[in-house]
Amino acid sequence: MITSCLLSSLLLATVPQCASAWSGQPTTSSSPPRNTALSEDVATRRSFLAGLATASTLATVATSFPSPASADDEELIDCYFGCGCFWHVQHEFVEAERKILGRSDDQITSRAGYAGGKAGALDGKVCYHNAGNVADYGKLGHAEVVSMRIPASKFYDFAVEYCKLFDKDGFRPDQFGDRGTEYRNLVGIPGGKSSALAELLVKASVDTGDKLDFAVGKGDDRDVPKVSFIMDTSEYPSFMGEQYHQFHDGFAFGENYPNSYNSLASAFAKKGEDFGKCPNGMMGIGLGGL
Repeated sequence: MITSCLLSSLLLATVPQCASAWSGQPTTSSSPPRNTALSEDVATRRSFLAGLATASTLATVATSFPSPASADDEELIDCYFGCGCFWHVQHEFVEAERKILGRSDDQITSRAGYAGGKAGALDGKVCYHNAGNVADYGKLGHAEVVSMRIPASKFYDFAVEYCKLFDKDGFRPDQFGDRGTEYRNLVGIPGGKSSALAELLVKASVDTGDKLDFAVGKGDDRDVPKVSFIMDTSEYPSFMGEQYHQFHDGFAFGENYPNSYNSLASAFAKKGEDFGKCPNGMMGIGLGGL
């Protein structure tokens, strides 16, 4: 029997708009404080439902989506994952598309973008920070995410890749650098917490070390360490990021990807993909957010 981080307890663990020590703006503090009120809230819900989730329950969830002979034979779903800066996250999901689905470069669907804000788009736009202050994604309540279109039967595998982005303590790769609501952890799926996909997400977390707690996203959510918000994509869709943010090198020192990866953005643009009409960053350069 699985006794920690149990299924339904996490799905029902709604995080109040917690007045934690975490601010809504990125900081450079070396160590984040734990949100005690949040931890106690999740633990209480977990204890309440501890007897309800068993291995057989999880097995039932795992078979909710049949695996067809070919992933191309089934309907695709739109989903997104976020945990910090989207540059590194996009690369990892591009690799997942190649590994799990066998997709070639021109079939890759992972795109850097924005999601999770109550305001949606402003005049049809959601943009990175820019000198003109046009539809700034942070001010609209959004976080950086990577969206993709994948077979429902493979969602668990992608959820595993997401959970593997967090370290053994449940911190995302840039936890001690990029912080604030723009970098919060979130997962967008059709149906949100009511979807069987949400249960597969929790199962993936359990199977990869039980490092995360999950809460129902209500939009404009706080950045809470070790917690990922489950969003309903029908209410909180993702918005495409600018071309200069697509297939970008990672944020960490030395995290430089090959040109064959970096050039995918221009390749898709040449084929007619629309990356929006947002300004090119803070200085109009369109490179690294500038």
